[in-house]
Amino acid sequence: MSEQAGGRVFFSSAGRTVSVEDRISILTVGVDIGSSTSHLVFSRITLERLDSRYVVVQRETLHESGILLTPYKSGEKDDIDAGVLGAFIGRQYEAAGVKPETIDTGALILTGVAARRSNARAIGDLFAREAGRMVAVSAGDSLETIMAAHGSGAVARSRRERATVMNIDIGGGTSKIAICADGKVIAQTAVDAGARLIVSDARGRIERVEAAAHLYDAADLKVGDVLDCARASAFANRMADRLDQAIRGVAAGLQIDALTVSGGVAEYFYGRENSAFGDLGVALAGAIRRRLEAWGPRIEFPDQGIRATAIGASQYTMQVSGSTIYVSPLSILPLRNVAVIALDFEFDREAIEPGAVSTVIGAALQRLDLADGDAPVALFVPWRGPATFSRLDAFCRGVREGMARVLAQGHPLVLAGDGDVGGLIGVHFHEELGLAHSVVSIDSLELREFDYIDIGAMLDLSGAVPVVIKSLLFARAPT
Repeated sequence: MSEQAGGRVFFSSAGRTVSVEDRISILTVGVDIGSSTSHLVFSRITLERLDSRYVVVQRETLHESGILLTPYKSGEKDDIDAGVLGAFIGRQYEAAGVKPETIDTGALILTGVAARRSNARAIGDLFAREAGRMVAVSAGDSLETIMAAHGSGAVARSRRERATVMNIDIGGGTSKIAICADGKVIAQTAVDAGARLIVSDARGRIERVEAAAHLYDAADLKVGDVLDCARASAFANRMADRLDQAIRGVAAGLQIDALTVSGGVAEYFYGRENSAFGDLGVALAGAIRRRLEAWGPRIEFPDQGIRATAIGASQYTMQVSGSTIYVSPLSILPLRNVAVIALDFEFDREAIEPGAVSTVIGAALQRLDLADGDAPVALFVPWRGPATFSRLDAFCRGVREGMARVLAQGHPLVLAGDGDVGGLIGVHFHEELGLAHSVVSIDSLELREFDYIDIGAMLDLSGAVPVVIKSLLFARAPT
């Protein structure tokens, strides 16, 4: 930060140069640990500065890993086998010629049944630390649905063709449905239906039955039984019926122009794979194709099938802040697992009342069970109207009061906005209000309540920071 004559305040990193900072190149990785398979995608994202905001101008896939059947330990818990999975991930980095320390950002996503294992969170945290300096660990159907919609190309198709496009991502444990229009996901849902709810060995004997399988009358399917074609087909049809109901339900009232299918089952759906892997992939693909063909919307090929989520994790989980931001001290970054709360406040009113701001913050913290201040919180600030001293001062005083319990626990004050006033807000807390706490005030982002974010260290020369958006929904370990 430096102050020039006339009272203007500029926010930047030391050594910024216009010739370099207008274009940023970021190396990312997407790691998908799914119910059925695990794999990685390495990508390079190029951003250019538009005013104070950075926008993506190019996404390039650098390397796609091999595909591993997600390894589980044998035994009562059937936890993820960390040793086998870790060795696989290490080999893929070597094959790509990439060292973890060169990764700028990315996401490791545990999906479907894999996210429900008792050691899923520990596995995710371990590999995220080893995968790169700003690789986030995420789990949850909502994020996976959005990532698959992006990675499959459904989001881009909806913008390109001006069409309403549905993507159905069918994996090993869950199926995710996203409806895309105008380049955005406008509706989504998830269903416990997938190819590996029942897993058989090479002799056709059942070796694993997931808890969700019992939603489909699986009482007569037990470990050690032989799963013949008739029983497999009947079970797959029951899943397809439930998935078909969910598809039609989320699309109610909408005209769906095109359908795409991604996920592991997509390889069977489009005839790109014929080999069986001890699961219900072939039967489920056939059953759902018959129902989709009878429904009516045209069926298109996706850009990606089995790799859609990994592509999405690699290329669509990250945003870059604007360059007019405030971070003090710089050593406070990176921050991880910061919950986002959206302020239900009308910023377009002329006068801002500190008490009203404090009340809105308190209600949001209470609503999300964050009122005790035990965890850091990011306030999403959709600022509207002029950034006059009186309006900034009133807002910042309201924030200080509303965030008092969080700050009392020693957490930094974190604000994220969609405009370009992050720097002004941040400096006001320190220079005008004398707040003793660390302040991170960033902008030019698109966030929603229930998001979690990781904020990385300032990018060299740009004065911006990378922000990884994720969700965190893990099964609780047994006590």
